[in-house]
Amino acid sequence: MTETIETVGTEQEYTPAFPILYEDNHIIVVLKPQMVACCPDESRDNNLLDMVKEYIKIRYNKPGNVYVGLVHRLDRPTGGVMVYAKTSKAAARLTDGLQNGEFEKKYLTVLCGAMSEERGTLVNFLKKNTVNNMVYICTETEEGAKLAKLDYKVLETKSKYTLAEVRLHTGRTHQIRVQMAGISHPIFGDMRYGGPLAQKGKLALWAYSLSFLHPITKERMKFLVCPPETETPWKAFDLSSVTEIR
Repeated sequence: MTETIETVGTEQEYTPAFPILYEDNHIIVVLKPQMVACCPDESRDNNLLDMVKEYIKIRYNKPGNVYVGLVHRLDRPTGGVMVYAKTSKAAARLTDGLQNGEFEKKYLTVLCGAMSEERGTLVNFLKKNTVNNMVYICTETEEGAKLAKLDYKVLETKSKYTLAEVRLHTGRTHQIRVQMAGISHPIFGDMRYGGPLAQKGKLALWAYSLSFLHPITKERMKFLVCPPETETPWKAFDLSSVTEIR
């Protein structure tokens, strides 16, 4: 990932190391690269939240600390659409919208095996083991158990793999990965939960559709971004004809 800076008046033309899908005074919608954390963590690796802060600081010549609010998360191996808040008011309203079900998040994933049902809903209780950073399906009564719900729809099947669209109702750590593995259809490339090794260790999991109400204008906003179509296993499927992306 490369960055370029060119001074223009009191602002600077700045090309960040991530694509910007939309930006105004209140929010910034970006494309999260795979294998980049969405916010600071224990690894202290470069992360998208700090990259967005740096972009705003340089682009608009802002002194001191720059505010960027984290509204939702994507796992490090997952790429796709994310929205960050540029003000505390926007962050609070977006967070409320997320909790009130105003967000619609859809993912594309390639699963191992052919699905027996074209559509389905998975409801489980999940528990995270903080020692090994693994998430497990558990019973409702176990301490730390959290409800996890998703809908899936089969879009296309090729040989031993299935392209599916997943709509999340809850946002648990590793949720799609664990719930799909729980029905014996792990995600391509997800060795942690039983999938095969993938090129560069990337999961075939992509946050391709994000819809929410703008925190100030209340306009319904929707962003669609296709996963990397030239990469395995995405290139085996006709993504443009089976998704909302045209």
